[in-house]
Amino acid sequence: MSEPARPFDLRWLRHGLFALALLFGAWGLWRALAPDDARSAAALERRVRAQQAQIEQLQQKLATLARSDQISREANRDLQSTLAERDEEIAGLRADVAFYERLVGATGQRRGLTVHALRLQAQSDSAWHFTATLTQNLVRGAISRGRVTLAVEGTRGGRLQRLAWADLRQQPDAPGVPYSFKYFQQIEGDIVLPPGLAPVRITVRLTPERGPAIEESFTWAEATAREPGAMR
Repeated sequence: MSEPARPFDLRWLRHGLFALALLFGAWGLWRALAPDDARSAAALERRVRAQQAQIEQLQQKLATLARSDQISREANRDLQSTLAERDEEIAGLRADVAFYERLVGATGQRRGLTVHALRLQAQSDSAWHFTATLTQNLVRGAISRGRVTLAVEGTRGGRLQRLAWADLRQQPDAPGVPYSFKYFQQIEGDIVLPPGLAPVRITVRLTPERGPAIEESFTWAEATAREPGAMR
């Protein structure tokens, strides 16, 4: 005869449900902690990469700003240099205007053909560029024509030496530079000094079409002194 069925024990059900609840709780805790740690690490890595990208952008901006600042400084230096040059040119022009007013004005001193100024500029160790300013206001409206030549005196090897126009131009029978003006004109040209020559004096010779030749001498220091403007 079979045994009668035992009644279902609710305690085991409660224990089983409790164990199942613990398992779900543990699984939930693991899901709550372990994946968060992984997500936190990934988020931290993304944040680091974002900050690195931001740092690189800031470095690029800083380099751009530094370059812009350098360009601005260079442009400012160029501007200051240009302004200084313009100031020098203005001063020279004012000196020229004053010279012209004295020359052709009613109160200007009447003088015949003369060399008003001579300026020399070094082109190399031996080559020099000269600018001679010729004037004449004695006879108003008269045209002065002729040629200009130069001669240089100096020492070489302890001896005095004089170089004629042909020597300075390194050309036999070199023609002088022509001039033709009413009141003033600037004559320009180039001369070459031999090695070892210490120049002391330079003489400008004017040979007009009519009348005697005219000579004006300048010390080498006077001719090579830097002066504002073309006139003095």
